[in-house]
Amino acid sequence: MKSNVFIGLLFFIAIGTSAQTQFLIKPYLQDAEPHSVKIKWETSEGEESVVEWGLTPQFGHLSKGSSSEVYYGGGIIHEVKLHSLKRFTVYYYRVKTGTLFSDTYQFKTPPFAEDRESFSLIAMSDMQKDHNNPDKFSEVVNEGILKYMTEKFDGKLPDNLAMVLVPGDLVENGLEYGQWQKDFFSPGEKLFSEVPVYPVLGNHEKNSTYYFKYFSLPRNGSPSFKEHWWYKDYGNTRIIGLNSNEGFRDAKQQYNWLKQTLRNTARDKSIDFVFAELHHPFKSELWIPGEEEFTGQVIKLLEDFSEKSGKPSIHFFGHTHGYSRGQSKDHKHLWINVASAGGALDNWGEFEGKDYDEFSVTQDEYGFVMVQIDANEEDPKFTIKRISRGNEENPKDNVLSDSLTIYKHERKPLKPSGLYPINETVEISGTVLKANDFNSTFPSAMHAASNWQIDTNKEFSSPIVDSWKQSENWYFNENRQKDDDLTDEPTGGLQPNTTYYWRVRYRDQNLNWSDWSEVLSFKTAE
Repeated sequence: MKSNVFIGLLFFIAIGTSAQTQFLIKPYLQDAEPHSVKIKWETSEGEESVVEWGLTPQFGHLSKGSSSEVYYGGGIIHEVKLHSLKRFTVYYYRVKTGTLFSDTYQFKTPPFAEDRESFSLIAMSDMQKDHNNPDKFSEVVNEGILKYMTEKFDGKLPDNLAMVLVPGDLVENGLEYGQWQKDFFSPGEKLFSEVPVYPVLGNHEKNSTYYFKYFSLPRNGSPSFKEHWWYKDYGNTRIIGLNSNEGFRDAKQQYNWLKQTLRNTARDKSIDFVFAELHHPFKSELWIPGEEEFTGQVIKLLEDFSEKSGKPSIHFFGHTHGYSRGQSKDHKHLWINVASAGGALDNWGEFEGKDYDEFSVTQDEYGFVMVQIDANEEDPKFTIKRISRGNEENPKDNVLSDSLTIYKHERKPLKPSGLYPINETVEISGTVLKANDFNSTFPSAMHAASNWQIDTNKEFSSPIVDSWKQSENWYFNENRQKDDDLTDEPTGGLQPNTTYYWRVRYRDQNLNWSDWSEVLSFKTAE
């Protein structure tokens, strides 16, 4: 009799334990403003959505929010928006659903633009699970980002990192409910609990309703396409999220919204830089089939914006699983592929690729990109750093594999001078244009690119030669520009007995072009 009672007691204990409320997704931060922030989490059951928060670990404030099922019979998503916060201030918080409490975390509110506070962000993409390397995203977050932040910076994580950008492909299949918890939020929980995350849709999300349930992004895009495109300001920088997927990249609403947003940003004196994120590349050195024309249209708008406003810009992307850093020829606009944070690498030679003029560096490696924004009012600038985790053949532990600094204000190199040929008759083949060495009034400036033009008229309206060479061109693990000092250029395609005009300009590593050299001429022999 006693044994039956004991067995029954164990049964009820087991039932009670299995039904106990549990975290399916631990707290993560969304849509931070100087005076507010959203906190979300998912539990197995329970409708209560409470956040305790304050300036100390004792909290002192309590806010309530809303909850809803992810889908019928699924977990419960909770969202609480904290109001009346002080700008650029660290807060402690924990969440509560019934008798379930989270650990205590911290977050930091953004500054106003006029505060001129410097900050850093992380950009990474394509962490969808590779079944041959299923823990890679967890490694990139925990051994990569978090370890890097601890080793390179003093203080707590929220003091040193403002936001995380994710240009798409967060999971392998966005329609699979369990992947969101297991493959994205769980590996990233120590990061997302203290730093707001801002993703955009990749093709693997499949426009899933789960994506829109899990993320609360700014709702300042087109009203009928909420959270498909949006912008978020942090200090002196505007982040723009776009949707480059089929069915949305052709939407006139998105293109027109972006044009108007950039017009408004150009007039906004508090914004120094614009960083856009979208999933697909316009050009891809590792995987040509992944290219999309829509991104080229976005690049053109950003180039025009930077040209007219004097505000440098970046577009972050992914889709191709490897890192690339390029730049527009005539504008202070960077092209940066921030993959791969977990998806199987597109290794050199595995797919059709191409060596594009725009790209200086391409690496078939895992990793993430850090951007450090210096908001100094007199001379604002940002520095991008690629932190590499290597690949299967050559693993790396947070190695700085690429870096570049861009200043808002122009810092022109000195105008170069042509040396040869000058008013001479030369052969139609084998002639090499020559110019003087690079010079600048800034001691740290280095020669990073040259642009040579040849035409039959002095206006260069349609140059027959328009050669753009950069100081480095890392393609297929080789620097194809290794021994080029950029002060000479071979000619080709010239006609006999013809007068030609030529000129050259130099660019420094901060994307500043010099003025064109004086126009010189030569004549080809019979």
